[in-house]
Amino acid sequence: MSNDGEKKQFWKRNTSKVPGSIQHVYGAQHPPFDPLLHSSLIKPGSKSQTTQVKPKKAISFQEFQSITSDAWDTGDDDDDKLLAMATQSLNTKVVMEAANKVIENHSRLQEQKSQDEKISDVPHILETKETCLHPHSEVKMVKSLSEAHITVTDAAGEKPTLQRQQSLPSRPIIPLVARITDQNTSESPAMTEREAFRLDKFKQLLAGPNSDLDEIRKLSWSGIPKQVRPITWKLLSGYLPANVDRRESTLQRKRQEYFGFIEQYYNSRNDEDHKETYRQILIDIPRMNPESLMQQPKVNEIFERILFIWSIRHPASGYVQGINDLVTPFFVVFAFEYIEEEEVENFDVSSLPEEVLRNIEADSFWCMSKLLDGIQDSYTFAQPGIQKKVKMLEELVSRIDEQVHNHLQQCDVSYLQFSFRWMNNLLMRELPLRCTIRLWDTYQSEPEGFSQFHLYVCAAFLLSWKKDILEEKDFQGLMILLQNLPTMHWGNEEIGVLLAEAYRLKYAFADAPNHYKR
Repeated sequence: MSNDGEKKQFWKRNTSKVPGSIQHVYGAQHPPFDPLLHSSLIKPGSKSQTTQVKPKKAISFQEFQSITSDAWDTGDDDDDKLLAMATQSLNTKVVMEAANKVIENHSRLQEQKSQDEKISDVPHILETKETCLHPHSEVKMVKSLSEAHITVTDAAGEKPTLQRQQSLPSRPIIPLVARITDQNTSESPAMTEREAFRLDKFKQLLAGPNSDLDEIRKLSWSGIPKQVRPITWKLLSGYLPANVDRRESTLQRKRQEYFGFIEQYYNSRNDEDHKETYRQILIDIPRMNPESLMQQPKVNEIFERILFIWSIRHPASGYVQGINDLVTPFFVVFAFEYIEEEEVENFDVSSLPEEVLRNIEADSFWCMSKLLDGIQDSYTFAQPGIQKKVKMLEELVSRIDEQVHNHLQQCDVSYLQFSFRWMNNLLMRELPLRCTIRLWDTYQSEPEGFSQFHLYVCAAFLLSWKKDILEEKDFQGLMILLQNLPTMHWGNEEIGVLLAEAYRLKYAFADAPNHYKR
C-alpha cells in the first residue's frame, strides 16, 4: 500500500471477510440507521479542539458497519498505611493520593521484579494484597483483595515507566505458572486467611434477618467470593429482597411468572410479527463466547427463550444484537450454585436436573432484565444511549490524555469505530469471561455501575494500551489493535488495577463538569 488512503480502502473491503466478523444489527424490526448523519441526537459536549489535527473524513454508517468486526500486592508497608485509613473520612486530596499510590506501587514492584528475576524462574506464587480505592459512604474506605503478584515486563525487556496519563501497565506479559486461580473458577487453591475472613463477612451479612445492602455493596466492590456470588448478585440487582424470610417465596413467584411468559408467548416465535426477531436470535447465539458452552443444545434452548421473551416484553427496543451477551455472566454465575469442582464452560449442562435448569434460566432472565432497565436507551431505535456514551468517552480521553486523542484523530480513527462495541457489549468481547464476572461484581456494587461507571472503565481500558496505540502509525494498524487487544491472560490483578484507575477518573471528572468539558 503506497499511502494511508489506499490502506483504509483495503481495510474497508476486507474487514468483513475476516473470520468471525459480523455486522451490527440494530434490532430486527428497525431499518439501518446512520448515527453520524443524525447528529441532532447528540448534544454538542465540547468546544472545538485547540490543537490542529488532520480533518476526519465523514463516513456513512454502512461503511462503519463494514469495517467493524463484531466477532466476538504490593509493598506491605504501603498497604498497611492505606488500610489504616479504613475508618477515617478522607478529603479529596487524600483520596486522589491514595488512588495514585495504589497504581504507583503496582508499577514500582513490576520494575523491581523485572530486574531481580526472569519470568521463567518464578518459583512460587507470592501472596500479596492489591488495594483498591473504595468508593462508598463519603469515600471512607480503602478495600483490598488478596491476590498473587505477577512479574510483568514489556516486550523489549525495558523497565515499565509510570506516567501521569498512563497509569496502567502496557500489554502485561504474565506467566501462566504464576497466574493465581481467581475466584471465578472452581479449581481454586486453599483460601488465604484474608479470603476466608471476607467470605465469613459476606455470610454474616447475607444471613439476615435483613441484609444490609449498603454494607454488601461496600464489600462487593473489591470482588465477591465465588461461594456467595449467586445470592449476592441476586440481591444487588434487586431481584431478591433484603429480608431473608421473603426470599424463597419471591424466587418461587418470579420463576413461576417467567414460565408463565413462556407458555403465553414462546409459541408465537414463528408468527409473522416475531419470526425475524427469532431468526436473528438463532443466528447470534452460536457466535457467543465461550464457544464450548454455546455449542451445547440445551444452553442454546435456554438462551433462545430468555432473549425472545425479553424482546416480546420490551417492544420499545425489541431484540438488539449485544443483548445476547449480557445473559452469559448471569447464567454462568447461577450455574456455579449447583456445580461443584467443575468449570461451567466445560460442564455438560444437560446433566443437571430439569428443575435446576429451570431455576437458572428464570433467575438469569430476571437479573438480565434488571440490568437492562438501567441502560434501556442503549438498545432503543438508533441506540442513542450508546452514541452519547461514545461521545462522552471521546471528550473524556481528550481531557485525560491529549496525545492519545490526537493520535487517533490524525489516523482518522473515530471513537465510534472501536468503542461502539465496548458500550454495546459492556467490554464482554474484549475481556475473558472470568474478568467480566469480576468486573460485574464492582458494577453491581456501584449505584450506576453499568450506565455511568462503565464509561470510566472504558477510558482507563483504552489508555492502558497507550504505548501500543502510539506505536501504530496508520488507520489499519490501529483498528486491528483496538479490535484484538491481548487480554486473554488477564485476571483479577489486572481488573483490580483497571477499576482503581477508573474510580480515580470518576472521582476527578464525574462531578466536575468544568474539568470534563473544554
